[in-house]
Amino acid sequence: MTTFRDPGRRRLPQVTGPGPSERDLLLAYLRKMRHAVVAAGEGLSDEQRRAPGVPSGTNLLGLVHHLTGVEEHWFQLVFLGERPRADKAMKAPPAMSWEQAVASYRSACARSDEIVRSTGDLSTLSAIPNPGEEQLDSLRSVVVHMIEETARHAGHADIIRELIDGRTSN
Repeated sequence: MTTFRDPGRRRLPQVTGPGPSERDLLLAYLRKMRHAVVAAGEGLSDEQRRAPGVPSGTNLLGLVHHLTGVEEHWFQLVFLGERPRADKAMKAPPAMSWEQAVASYRSACARSDEIVRSTGDLSTLSAIPNPGEEQLDSLRSVVVHMIEETARHAGHADIIRELIDGRTSN
């Protein structure tokens, strides 16, 4: 088993004692997971990135596409009440390249980070409830949810990458 380079594995801020703010700490963990998802697809061919890693058809390109929509959904739709494109499908459009998917993901992530940084209080409530739910979510809970969602899919990406060429992020 060999490892692939994961640029998101850089050292995180300390959790105790004087250190980063809660906002900076949450964003650091979210950024680490975002990097892990993208890193899992680096150095592969388009065919490998589209190859279904499991019977459901999940693949690396689809994971990045899905997470782009999830970022837009939670930060732009739910938190701000805007109407982004927010396509959360796990299957990327046939014409979408890896480079396009990653660029869209990075753009959505940058917008999400801008929203988090420009909101004064992490306790600020969302503009609307998540569709199908009744309660408003605090920005803090949105960020924590995104850490969980992204980390879950980073694990999926690691497994798919290992199935493709035996490489892992460890």
